[in-house]
Amino acid sequence: MGRGNDGARGKGRGREGDKSSSSSRGGSRPRTGSTERRGKSAPRGNAPERPTTRGGKNQVVGTSRSGNPVTKKEYISRKKSEGTTKKKVDDGTIRLNKYISNSGICSRRDADIYIQAGSVTVNGKPISEMGYRVKLTDEVKFDGQNIQPYKKQYLILNKPKGFIAPRKGERSSKTVLDLMQSAGVSNLHYVGRLGRQSVGLMLFTNDLEMANKLNNPKLELRKIYQVALDRSFKHEHLMEIRNGLIINGEAIDVKEINYVDGGKNNEIGIEIHSGKDNIVQSIFEAVNYEIKVLDRVVMGGMTKKDLPRGHYRSLTEQEIINLKMI
Repeated sequence: MGRGNDGARGKGRGREGDKSSSSSRGGSRPRTGSTERRGKSAPRGNAPERPTTRGGKNQVVGTSRSGNPVTKKEYISRKKSEGTTKKKVDDGTIRLNKYISNSGICSRRDADIYIQAGSVTVNGKPISEMGYRVKLTDEVKFDGQNIQPYKKQYLILNKPKGFIAPRKGERSSKTVLDLMQSAGVSNLHYVGRLGRQSVGLMLFTNDLEMANKLNNPKLELRKIYQVALDRSFKHEHLMEIRNGLIINGEAIDVKEINYVDGGKNNEIGIEIHSGKDNIVQSIFEAVNYEIKVLDRVVMGGMTKKDLPRGHYRSLTEQEIINLKMI
């Protein structure tokens, strides 16, 4: 029994001796296997980076069509080369709910409800389809009324001298539209044309239907002017105008005319409802007077009170209501 134990111990010492001898010979091999299994060794030289399921640029985010793993870095690089932002094709159309919302009637969400309810027609055809697109040239009606794809705005300007209200196609270096540029409202139309040397109230709006209505010469829109004449105005001529004039074979209805309170004898206030161009000048020329200054102080229910010359302001809600009732 003793020998057997001693032999076992000797055998063990022999193994230890082998280990020590091998190390002493200097021929020991590096224990690379354990470190590779732990994943701690960094790639050497130009060795490719290995994909991993952990975070970082080498994280596998999918597979290619051939079944090979695709890393996050490769995916980002591919997307950059392809161009991930696709340009929208502008075909000149707009979603119907946005068209209605831009008109200022309601929100897009509410517009969808009205569309489904059949309250909207496009070119005379009822539309209830969600996502329907329209052109800006299409005729869109909401509850039977024409609408435009922008909020209707109404502004008044206290026009100064030296600016012209251009007719269609007319060009000038200084126009009333130049004074309205800072308002940031496109497609503005003016109501109540004034000459270059005339001053006072002018109405501007992007509501073309309203502008056409108010610019109709047959519409009786109340306007009050204060004029300064080239000489003292005789009372007999005041009474002649008050009693009615015939100009170019047409009777001119002057609602009121009088001397301006506290003014000079050549300063006259006159109220007319005619929409014809240059009607005030024609009235005083008929009795041989020349207007030196023409100032429109009232238009409809609007006045230029607290509005400096050359400035503009938006109409109040009540003024808009009054305007639409004309």
